[in-house]
Parts: sequence; structure tokens; C-alpha cells
Amino acid sequence: MTNEKYDTLVCKLEERARSNPKRYQSRVLLLAVLGNAYFAFILIVVIGMLVALVAAVILLKAIAIKFVIVLSVFLWIILKAFWVTIPAPEGTQVSAKKSPELFAMIDELRAALDAPNLDYVLITNDFNAAVVKVPTLGILGRHQNYLLLGLPLMKALGVMQFKAVLAHEFGHLAKGHGYASNWIYGQRTRWNRLMQALEERNSAGTFLFKPFLNWFAPYFSAYSFPLARANEYEADATSARLTSPRIAAEALTTVVVAANYLGDSYWPKIFSQADEFPRPSLVPYSEMREGFVTGLDEKSVDAWLKLELARNTTSEDTHPALRDRLQALGEPARLAPPAINKAADTLLGNSLEVITNIFDRRWQEAVLPSWQERYQTVQEERRKLAQLNEQHETETGLSVSEACERAWLTESAGNNPEAALKQFQTLFQAHAHDVVICFNLGSRLLKRDDVTGYALLEHAMHLDESCTPACCEALSDYCSRNSREDDAQRWHEKMVEQIHLHSAASQERNQVLPNDKFERHDLPVDAIALLRVQLQAIEGLRSAYFVKKRVKHLQHRPCYVLAYTVSGMFERHRQQRSADVLSVIRMTITFQGETLIMNVEGSNSRFGRRFYWMKGARIL
Repeated sequence: MTNEKYDTLVCKLEERARSNPKRYQSRVLLLAVLGNAYFAFILIVVIGMLVALVAAVILLKAIAIKFVIVLSVFLWIILKAFWVTIPAPEGTQVSAKKSPELFAMIDELRAALDAPNLDYVLITNDFNAAVVKVPTLGILGRHQNYLLLGLPLMKALGVMQFKAVLAHEFGHLAKGHGYASNWIYGQRTRWNRLMQALEERNSAGTFLFKPFLNWFAPYFSAYSFPLARANEYEADATSARLTSPRIAAEALTTVVVAANYLGDSYWPKIFSQADEFPRPSLVPYSEMREGFVTGLDEKSVDAWLKLELARNTTSEDTHPALRDRLQALGEPARLAPPAINKAADTLLGNSLEVITNIFDRRWQEAVLPSWQERYQTVQEERRKLAQLNEQHETETGLSVSEACERAWLTESAGNNPEAALKQFQTLFQAHAHDVVICFNLGSRLLKRDDVTGYALLEHAMHLDESCTPACCEALSDYCSRNSREDDAQRWHEKMVEQIHLHSAASQERNQVLPNDKFERHDLPVDAIALLRVQLQAIEGLRSAYFVKKRVKHLQHRPCYVLAYTVSGMFERHRQQRSADVLSVIRMTITFQGETLIMNVEGSNSRFGRRFYWMKGARIL
């Protein structure tokens, strides 16, 4: 199912759910039963075949040996496909003995909601909390419940806000009046995970399930989407009921702000140290709690909240946008970072220090290779920047491309974005129609919410349409930050459209297929004469053809094909010579427009015959 069809179906079903919720929910339940009935039918067939196999051995005896062998193999294939294993989530397990306050809170919420028991409570390094069901008997239904608690999330929230998050997660498991909705919510996750697991396997027996799942899983996901969305609101209501609407709103607000802080500020600052030090010596998980308390500056928080509150609820995620979730709670955005030593990670008790140290050590080990690579790269870039700065002061100066590289390195390796911006502004004054300069200056101005960058990016798209997706993304982000939702949506839609267009164009320009159409090239005589001279200088090149490929996408940008043959008597010799010729062509010849290069011998000889008979195609 394509994204467009999925979105259209979801919109239609949301309308049905609003107009007749009981009828809609009944249909979703019937669809879920259908999915389970299919697997029950397959299971019954397997059991029936097993009974038939036993009967065949008893009744037919020796005559049935061949039949038994074939049927046994087939049964094994089916049973192996049935036994879909989904790996258990990873994390550091905690116990009630070492973290009594945490488990007391868990037990309190479980009892209030009549939620099922938990088999494992794991602490992870993700900024998230979730309850995960892991099947232990393939698709036969038995499972274990894992509660995953992200240490960064626990450090970002106060105890009551963390309780609100846990109440939301347990709300998805409640056995009260919302049991049917929660069951369907779990079914969505089950089918999607099952399809993913089968996609990763090459077992022959999966042919019984893949065709059905390829249709059913996305269809059920779309059909149950409105119910899953409503389930999120219900889980929020549960969170507010077990804490308070104010605390639930504080939890939602603090989570989105803290996530932006980690992604935009905390982790970038951590990894920026790789520019200066050859090995990581930081302890980011130990220092994270203090960052949430003291590192949230008012300007950044306002910008993050403004951006998050401007987002619209879409079909990309069952979780509604922050604005809609707060509206359902009847509360405004409320940021409530934890006080010093009052974060929810204190619930871990004696396990806190041990787990934090483990995460810090694992982080250092995991990032060491990329950290050292980054350090070496920055040192090389700084040496290059020093050379460019020195050359800039000479009489010869820098070329446009060298000047752009100097500006980039000033910003990255030199860690001086303001100086880089001034360099691009100076370059723009002398080269106002250079697309690279226009894009780099415009995007940097928009990041500073300077509206003058708007026109520069529009100008860059006019100069070179290939930069349209990147320009649209920057324009959409700018409009979102400045409450221009209609413009943001328009640029986002154009970005998606252009990405698809350029992807399709790239695909047809990266290959030559038997059903492609060709025509005479439209290059001037002097350009072909120069190309012929360059080709004549290549040793081993016997003949060359130059044609234009007809393309469906971006037709105003021509796509040419340079086809060649090589000299040589033996196949192995010709293959090696063809590879050598191709390498020389790529290194020594600059083409006017996009050009595919191919040898038209052996498996490609059909193209050689076509080009041979095309008038004007042969240039050597």
C-alpha cells in the first residue's frame, strides 16, 4: 500500500469513526478476528497433516515411506515458519530489592488499572518508556511483558511527571472498559512486528504467510489507525486521572522540550569535544541530570515549544501532536524540569550509580572509533583551513570553489559560524548567481530567522532545480518556526514531490534498458570534435557512439549515452581492456550534460547493433 493510499484510507476511516464509532470499532474487531482466524486455519491444517502422517504410517506401513518423508519435510518447513522469533529488547535489568520505590510505583499503577504482570523491567539508554510484549511460542500467542525505561527520560522528569508517563504506558494494557481498544492496539503492533520478522527471514515456509501479511498488515494498520489514535488520547486521560491533568501536561511538555535539548544542544556539545581531544573521557549519562536542570535556556525553550506547538497531527504517527494532546487535557503547555536531586532516576535507588556508570562506559567504548576518526578529520581540515587562509592573503587569492571551502571549514573545523556567514556574504556580492553561494548564504540566514534568506533560496532553486529539495526543507523549517503553517505545508509538499521526481529521474539516468528509446545527440559540432579527439587518445578504444536517451522525468535536462568497443582477441583480455578504457574515460573527459558510459560488447551487444545503424551516432 502506497503512502498516498494509506493517508486517503486513514482520512476516510477517521470520518467513519467520528460519525458512527460503535460500528467502526465493530468492523475493526472483525478484521482483527479475521487475521487471527487465518493463522488458526493454517495451524489446523498443520495439525491435520500431522494426524494424516501418523495414520499413513500405521495403515500403509512400508508403502507410505516415501509419502511420509515428503510430508515430514513439508511439515517441518511450515512449523519452522510458524516459529517466528522476535528478539527480546536489550537493557539492564533492575529488581524490586535494589529499586523498591520504582517497583512500588509500578505496582500501584498496575493495581489501579488491573494491568498484567511484568516479567522484566529494563533500563535502556533511549529517551523513551514503553511496554513491549515478546512472544515466546512463535505466533501461538504466549508472551512475556517487558517494561523499558529510558535512563535519559528518567533524568529529564520529576517523579510525578514520570509517574504520569508510566500511567500512560500502563493505560495501553488496562483491562477495564477500554480492554477491546487496548487489545486492538496490541494487535497493530503484533502484526507489524510479525511482518517485519518474516521479511527478515528466507525460510521456504513463509510463502504461507507473506502474501496474506503483505495485504493484511498495512490494511489493518490503516483501518485501526483512528482507534489507535483514540487509544493514545485514552491513555493520556488515564495518566491525568492517576496523577492530575496539570501533571500530565507537565510530563508531555517536558518530554518534548527535553528531547529537543538532547538532540539540538546536549549531544552536539558532547560530540563537539571530538574536535579537540583524541579520546572520549566524558561521562554524558552522569552529567545529564544537571544538564536538564541548568542547561535549558529560556530562548531555546521558547523556540522548541513554538515549533512543537505549531506541528499538526498527521497520519505518520498514531501519537497526536502536542497541541492536540494538551487541548484534550484542557491544559496549557507546562514545562517542569526536575529540581536538583529530585529527578525520577532517584527511583532506581542503589541501582542508579551502577547503571549510570555502565552506560557511560559502554558509550565511551561504542563511540571510540568514530570519535578518533572525527578527531583526525578535524585536524586535517584545520591544516587545510590554515592553507586557504594563507592563500587568501596572497595576490593570487582563491577561486570561487576554494573560497566556499574556506567558509565551510571556518564554520566546521574553525568553529566560527559568524565568520563563515560573513565570508558567504562577501562571496555573494561578487557572485550573486552562483547556486552554491546562494544556497549556503540563504540557508544560514534562515537558521538565524533572517527573512532575507528566503529570496536567496528561491533564487537558488531558479538557478539549479537539483537543489530544490534541500531549499524546500530549509524554507519549510523556517516557516514552521515562524507560525506560517500554510507556507510550511506548501514547501514540505513541494520537497516531497521533488524528492520523488529526482529519485525517478536518477533511476532512469543510472541505467540503460533494452526498451529505452534513443535519438541523435544535439551537441554542437565543435563539442563532438573535441570529444572525438579525446577519445582517439585512449589506448585500446576501437569505436565509440554518442546518442541521446529519451527520458520521462526532467526532460529539459538531456541524458546522453557514450557507448564504446575495445580491441582484443580474447574475452578475458577484452574485459580487462574495457575496464581500463572506462577508467580513463571517467578520469580524463568532462561531458556536457549527464552521460552514461557503457561497453556494447558481450551481453550489451544488442545496444551496439542499435547504435551502429543510427545515423550520426558513431563518432569514432
